[in-house]
Amino acid sequence: MIAFVVVFRKLFAALREGFKDPAFRGILQLTLILLLTGTIFYARVEGWRLLTSLYFSVITLTTVGYGDFTPHTAAGRIFTIFYVLIGLGIVISLATQIATHAAQRRT
Repeated sequence: MIAFVVVFRKLFAALREGFKDPAFRGILQLTLILLLTGTIFYARVEGWRLLTSLYFSVITLTTVGYGDFTPHTAAGRIFTIFYVLIGLGIVISLATQIATHAAQRRT
């Protein structure tokens, strides 16, 4: 349990450091816009509730893909293809920025 708290403490410290960096803030904003876009799209096109749409967007972009929800419309499937191809790079970039700030904090 203590290790869990330490990891989250380091994560939040890295996030605090990241907010000072304009590149980090830009990637974070882009990630939030991407999640909002996916959430609204899936809610409207697939008819899912907002929480379900957000859940699917996060699960898809983090490549977890439980398979409990899948797009059923052609528009939803086409959007998901481009959503993953574009969004994966953005999410990886955000994770890299967080890791960079965490590593810089250690040195």
